[in-house]
Amino acid sequence: MKRRKFLRIAAMTPIAAAMLSPLDLAKAQIPPGRPPQGAPQGGFPPMNPGPSEYVPTGPGIKVRFMGTGGADWRGQPINGEYRRNASILVDGKVIFDLTNTALDMIPAGSRPQVIFYTHSHNDHYVPEAALEAGIKRVYLGETWLDRAVDDFRKASDKTGKPVPEIIPLKEGQSVTVEGLTVTALPANHASNFVEEQTLIYLIEKDSARLLYATDTGGLTARALGFAGVGQFSRERKFLTGIIMEATMDADYAPDQRIFSHSDVDLVSTTVKVLSEGRKYLPVEGQKVYITHLGRTYPPQAQIDPTLPAPLSAAYDGLEVLFP
Repeated sequence: MKRRKFLRIAAMTPIAAAMLSPLDLAKAQIPPGRPPQGAPQGGFPPMNPGPSEYVPTGPGIKVRFMGTGGADWRGQPINGEYRRNASILVDGKVIFDLTNTALDMIPAGSRPQVIFYTHSHNDHYVPEAALEAGIKRVYLGETWLDRAVDDFRKASDKTGKPVPEIIPLKEGQSVTVEGLTVTALPANHASNFVEEQTLIYLIEKDSARLLYATDTGGLTARALGFAGVGQFSRERKFLTGIIMEATMDADYAPDQRIFSHSDVDLVSTTVKVLSEGRKYLPVEGQKVYITHLGRTYPPQAQIDPTLPAPLSAAYDGLEVLFP
């Protein structure tokens, strides 16, 4: 039995459980915004500069993790902590996915008016929350445009707030908003609608190229190709930052979710392969952040010591600059 699983089972004995009431657990949750205590495949030669040659040309991309939890969080503390639905705010201006759980994480004075949706699962997509946040422009996959338009009209009737502009994106399509270039990439994930192609996103500013990959079971060859870092890509491009979902805790993986989600081992392998292929060249010391964590993870303070470098677990309220 893995040591972590043994410790977890031991911690749930009646004696241990009696030591913490539900109120104690709720009080123990992490306060928002504060931390807890080779050559590429295919025979092509490396075509990117080495890590020491990458010099950022701008201040970088600032990310605020407004939510880091998977769909199985039900609004109740687990292991003494609570995670909101996965959501990020980029440069204080652009949101990626949003539900009511993360509205309180939009900083005072920040008025983002643009949102990108990865897909229509209700732990990522709640039109009423977008209207409440003051969103004026919505980007999402073209495969579910009609359904989204209808959803936002209903949300508008319910809230009395105007319907935002809704713009469909094709796979590989890039748009520039608020100083960011955002490219829609195909995810390996399924929604409740067979015709819907779910998305992940490449976010660029100056020389910074950040991959935001949730929800997805690994990275598809098409996604890497559109990002210019695919196995057969001859473009001189590379990623400088990665945020990737790791829904499944290592003690509970793999299971059937592996067909549409990632776990720690898959993220670690992905980073290793991209690094060895010189398709991921971060600045020294840059971490790869995992998000969309399922409720089976241990408390935040216990996760990072179990993760292979350079992985680190994001938490609600964490702010990171990706050069």
